[in-house]
Amino acid sequence: MRMLRRLRTPCITVALTLCGLATLSPAGSVLGKPSARRASVAPLGGVNIGGPEFDTTSAEADRSIALAQQLHARIVRVELPWSVLEPSGPNQIDRKTLGFTDRLMADAAAAGISVIALVDSTPCWVSSAPASVLAKCSTTQPTAANAWPPSDPTRFATFVAFLAKRYGERLAAIEIWNEPDQINEFYFAGPNKAQRYAALLRAAYPAIKLANPNVPVLAGSLVGSNGVFLRALYAAGIKGYYDGLAIHYYELTLASVRSIRQVQLANGDAKPLWLDEFGWSSCWPRFRIQEEQGCVTPGVQALDIANIFRALAHTSYVAAEAIFHMQDSNTENFGLISSNGSRKPAFGALAAVLASPFGKVSKVTLALHRRGSRVVASGSGPVGDFMALEVVKGGVLRYRAVFELDRFNRYSITLPKALGTHGLRVRTYQYWTGPGRAAQKGI
Repeated sequence: MRMLRRLRTPCITVALTLCGLATLSPAGSVLGKPSARRASVAPLGGVNIGGPEFDTTSAEADRSIALAQQLHARIVRVELPWSVLEPSGPNQIDRKTLGFTDRLMADAAAAGISVIALVDSTPCWVSSAPASVLAKCSTTQPTAANAWPPSDPTRFATFVAFLAKRYGERLAAIEIWNEPDQINEFYFAGPNKAQRYAALLRAAYPAIKLANPNVPVLAGSLVGSNGVFLRALYAAGIKGYYDGLAIHYYELTLASVRSIRQVQLANGDAKPLWLDEFGWSSCWPRFRIQEEQGCVTPGVQALDIANIFRALAHTSYVAAEAIFHMQDSNTENFGLISSNGSRKPAFGALAAVLASPFGKVSKVTLALHRRGSRVVASGSGPVGDFMALEVVKGGVLRYRAVFELDRFNRYSITLPKALGTHGLRVRTYQYWTGPGRAAQKGI
């Protein structure tokens, strides 16, 4: 998978370590938790790995699957670029690239691992890119023309049907394209995105099911959690043409999962979510921001991975989770393994949580101290969702703040002077885990 895929600008720390703005009460549907049966079986867990490029070898497939097996992964997600597998024309599959893909699928099957095949990247011969962009298209390296959807969606349908027939139930799913709502247009360029993506999906789904009805089809690959693009897809007629909705949330991961689920349910859609791309970059302290995401330390990266997998372990509407990525590149540090091959703490953390997914997430902590005529509440919590702080005085709720943790999962809030410095009862909790796991202190 091309490694240019971060999503949003991270929150900037405000005051001390508080990220976000305190409010008197929670606002927006993103804070409400949809009801869901607690699942007794955890979602399929795994990792994103490198796919076939123009210079990959079978040895790389062997290595990736061997590492995934050591992680106890049940799935891997891999990009299978259409432009690399079928670069020159219809039904002209590149033998070398196909050999790599065959090897990876065989290795994964032997290890008991299923493959999410992300299929995107239009070949030059069928790209809908404008003539000026298409003139620079290449069959030997990625170009901007590959991001434009095909001029004929049935050509894409024929290709994904070929994959479904060839690899069958070794596939966990075929994911239709990558991040069509991504504003940078690295993956899905051009106008009328929702309509053109829906046309692609409506062509691909029946073709895949005809080739192998047991291969699940994933739609969406969404980076937006507010539902604007998803509602546009519903209006364009995607219902009935997918088995699951793929989502990619790097910031406020749990809140985003909850938010997009609410949009689904409000539109009569109960298909499961596949959180098949998310993660943190261990680029701190060398960098502050990388690919629009706040850098963290290797230790925080490991803790965050464990907490998200454990937080979602009982969530019945989440079918799968795959961390991004197995290994760092020369420009990104989202991997479980550094670019020189050394394992980060994140590798061990993911292996542990995949082997035993039902552990508890980190506790919320709270400390209170006086600073002049005010009280400061500080502490930490698990990653992924909004936090709430409530202050009771004289048996009455007097103050409430909704906020985000900073990149190190810490917070510090100076309470209003009007509350005074005595007789306060304070509690803090994460929305995902709820008030039942709040930290409480009095002063």
